[in-house]
Amino acid sequence: MEGKHFHNNRTIKMFLLMFLVHRVATLSCPPSDAFLVPHEWYQPGDFIIGGIVTHMGYHFYEIKFDENPARIPYDVPIVITKFHQHILALAFAVKEINEDSQILPNITLGFHIYDSYVQARMTYRMTLDLLFKSQEFVPNYRCERQKNLMAIIGGLDFEISSYIGELIHFFKIPQLTYGSLAQDAFETGKHSSLYFMVPKEDHQYTGIIQLLHHFKWTWIGIFAVDNNNGENFLQRMQPLLSQNGICSSFIQRLSQLVHAEDIPELYQTLSVISINMMNSKANAFLVYGESWAILGLRAYTFMIDPESKETALFRKVWIMTAQIDFILSGFQVSWDLQMFHGAISFSVHSTDVAGFKEFLQTINPLSVSRDGFLQDALNTLRFNRKKAMMGKPMGHLDLQACQASEDETEARAIPVSGGKKPQKKSFQRVRVGALDPSAPKGKELFIDEDVIVWHPAFNQVHPLSRCNDPCFPGSWKKGIEGNQFCCYDCVPCPEGKISNQNDMDDCFECPDDHYPNEEKKGCILKSVVFLTFEESLGIGLASIALCFFFLTSWVLGTFIKHRDTPIVKANNRSLTYILLVSLQLCFLSSLLFLSQPGKITCLLRQSMFGVTFSVAISSVLAKTITVVVAFMATKPGSQMRRWVGKRLAFSSVLFCSLFQVCICILWLSTSPPFPELDMHSELQKMILQCNEGSAFFFYCVLGYMGILAIVSFIVAFLARKLPDSFNEAKFITFSMLAFCSVWISFFPAYLSTKGKAMVAVEVFSILSSSAALLGCIFLPKCYIIVVRPELNHREQLIKRN
Repeated sequence: MEGKHFHNNRTIKMFLLMFLVHRVATLSCPPSDAFLVPHEWYQPGDFIIGGIVTHMGYHFYEIKFDENPARIPYDVPIVITKFHQHILALAFAVKEINEDSQILPNITLGFHIYDSYVQARMTYRMTLDLLFKSQEFVPNYRCERQKNLMAIIGGLDFEISSYIGELIHFFKIPQLTYGSLAQDAFETGKHSSLYFMVPKEDHQYTGIIQLLHHFKWTWIGIFAVDNNNGENFLQRMQPLLSQNGICSSFIQRLSQLVHAEDIPELYQTLSVISINMMNSKANAFLVYGESWAILGLRAYTFMIDPESKETALFRKVWIMTAQIDFILSGFQVSWDLQMFHGAISFSVHSTDVAGFKEFLQTINPLSVSRDGFLQDALNTLRFNRKKAMMGKPMGHLDLQACQASEDETEARAIPVSGGKKPQKKSFQRVRVGALDPSAPKGKELFIDEDVIVWHPAFNQVHPLSRCNDPCFPGSWKKGIEGNQFCCYDCVPCPEGKISNQNDMDDCFECPDDHYPNEEKKGCILKSVVFLTFEESLGIGLASIALCFFFLTSWVLGTFIKHRDTPIVKANNRSLTYILLVSLQLCFLSSLLFLSQPGKITCLLRQSMFGVTFSVAISSVLAKTITVVVAFMATKPGSQMRRWVGKRLAFSSVLFCSLFQVCICILWLSTSPPFPELDMHSELQKMILQCNEGSAFFFYCVLGYMGILAIVSFIVAFLARKLPDSFNEAKFITFSMLAFCSVWISFFPAYLSTKGKAMVAVEVFSILSSSAALLGCIFLPKCYIIVVRPELNHREQLIKRN
């Protein structure tokens, strides 16, 4: 044997480390012929592929030298028969490569496989054996006949991969891990030769969130393996859950293995788990861990009071991450797995490997003497079969081959058959969806819900997992002080608001053209209304307008018929005709307010009303001025005689009216009125009305008419007692007093109303003020003309005055 010399302090330290690890691992092994370590399978070749698998779980007690080692109780080894497929898969792969001359011509591959025993010290020991062992353990020496180790495959979980990497990174031997997904936990510098055969764990976070959203599970329990990997998962997952409206009812740490010495701590943990399960309203449990974590979870739940298992365990949906390779299939013969019926898990995308099933059928347990793992797997299977023969349903060994892929993860449901399969209990995996990280955001997860068979405890109804019942349409979620945001009270929507979906954060208002229905669950389209001739108010106002129009027409006809009588000829007959015609137009202009608002209608109604009223008031003012000028012209030497006549009256009417016309033209040319829908005045209706465009011009028109009325009132009041053959001044005074009273009352009424009521107020003001002019000025004259014609003589009028 040819050896190497130690060259530096680092080599010396490595030698001491390896030697101490080997010695401690050796002292930790139980001195029992029933369990001989190490388990290994060696097949020679030009190049060797090493393997550190997870096949057997065993608790190695430390020897503390305070008692006889022979009296220390030892755990029964736990053999996971399903994990034997990993060993056979490597043997099959090497066989296929060696039989294919195109892959490695003239080169033979071999392999050397050890068990990690899911234990740090033994993993170090097996790794050192894999690196250096020949016929005996001599650290840092290499024999000429020693295997040419090219790479190591392993381990299945995070910690085992780390233990292997801590040793082999010194020797720059590549390590391929096939089960650890927590890639961020590995330091790049420390594990530079580590390669992953599985996709990143981040993809699962997206899948978990979308899975919970798909089923609307917002209140979940979380089980996480009690190690750094589990803590890292919680630190990264909890913010994602909160950001997506999901809360955790509880968080429970799980030990990876359960041993006899852990019984006191186990029962304490069991009580916490039992309380969490029984009291939580969560029906969905998220389980994060590695392959062996599910054993601890099953051990915990198996020891819970059987009377409470039906409610605490069966009515739950278990969501498992891809790290938990379903070793349950190795225990389905001896364990009651009903609690996992309907569970959903993410698993690495895999396809069947061609020829692997045929390879399994060729294996003869009696002839494969080099496989140091097979005998324990067969013993475990025989033990389980024996238990099944004693009254338990029989099971089967399900060996599956997996091929890793980095671009897809599958979601799987795990229904456990029951009811009509009385002689065989199986553990069937059914693909129910897929997670594609390359898909558009929010659509990475596809689920075929019809394929899932929920646990019978749910009565095949979609399970719910919420803190409380949903808030139905018509109400909103109000947070409860001191509780998580997933727990809330349902509060009815306030007046004017609705909610049309479950669990809305707040109610909202309907669009302007809709209003809430009685249940506040939806919106109803508002009907369009406007003041028309068809409704009672419109009919009444239109009837009054037409009656006064015809009355004014009768007065005009009467005055024309008796145009040569003194009472008609007094105070300028032409002004009388102009006033009566303008009053007719005033009454007719009110009808524009009762028709459907349109572009032309809105343009005409205010301007026509303003101009016609201005002409009417200007005529009244001209009549009053005529009385004053006529009286002043009677004085001797008065200069007012030249103003007596029609010229002054017509000039007054024309000037005052043209000024209002100019205001209206400026209004219509700058900011004209237009039709609009008033959606806010009434809750269930939209009012079609005219927007005046410019409030300034609108009030200018009304204000100018008010100025004319006030001037007319003042002049008529001052001239009411002047002697004349028939002085109209006192009648004009009353008419202007009534006119001003109407329009002074109009402003507060107009500003305090909306919609149709506002239009009705303006129409009523037009009709009442026009009627005041007609009644106060012309009814006394009509009385004399029609009823007392004998008084319609100049002598009688002078005598009366």
